[in-house]
Amino acid sequence: MLSPSFTAPKNQLTLDFEPGLAERHRNLRDCIGAGIYRRGLSTCAIDLNESPGNLSNQLSDESQRKFGVDEFELYLEKTKDFTPIFYLVEKFLSKNQQSDHEAAKKLAALEQVQAILKNAGLA
Repeated sequence: MLSPSFTAPKNQLTLDFEPGLAERHRNLRDCIGAGIYRRGLSTCAIDLNESPGNLSNQLSDESQRKFGVDEFELYLEKTKDFTPIFYLVEKFLSKNQQSDHEAAKKLAALEQVQAILKNAGLA
């Protein structure tokens, strides 16, 4: 007969060491640019009704032409990439809300560890 620790459901603990969006990107334009270049400049340029050169200039720090709000909305609509919105939420969310969210994540991880220890007969 198998012991309960071998027949208990398996739980996976996931640790995320990747920096947050606000740490990975300098600004919103940089976050959008990362998504555009990840998908392919030419493909996104077609979706946004721009030439690849103009789109590249809009995302550049050096150009006078900047990626505007209308282009941002069109980008979200066409690509369904909401990472820039997550970036804004992370960057501008109050510190109290962030610490509450982090505390909730830590509590959930602790509960997972406790359940694993209990299933293993160690708690």
